[in-house]
Amino acid sequence: MKTVNVHQAKTQLSRLLRAVATGEEIIISNRGVPVARLSSAAEAKPERKLGDMAGQIWIADDFDAPLLGDLLALFEGGESEKPKRSSKRSKRIL
Repeated sequence: MKTVNVHQAKTQLSRLLRAVATGEEIIISNRGVPVARLSSAAEAKPERKLGDMAGQIWIADDFDAPLLGDLLALFEGGESEKPKRSSKRSKRIL
């Protein structure tokens, strides 16, 4: 942890901010008395553990199997092979 006085903090703020961005903490002191701590505002991400969800999730054996024609067409932006309805309405005779 680095300690700087108020004058150094004012004149070298950009340099101090770069140091803080790399994870360093800086103490700002006034006449030798610590008055502030300069640290990163970004929250530290929790460390991920391999196998942390073991036994809690299930993935099907065929999850990466090729998709069937209709479903594949929908994913690729095409239309399904269902018959289309006519846009004209049929008239009913009573």
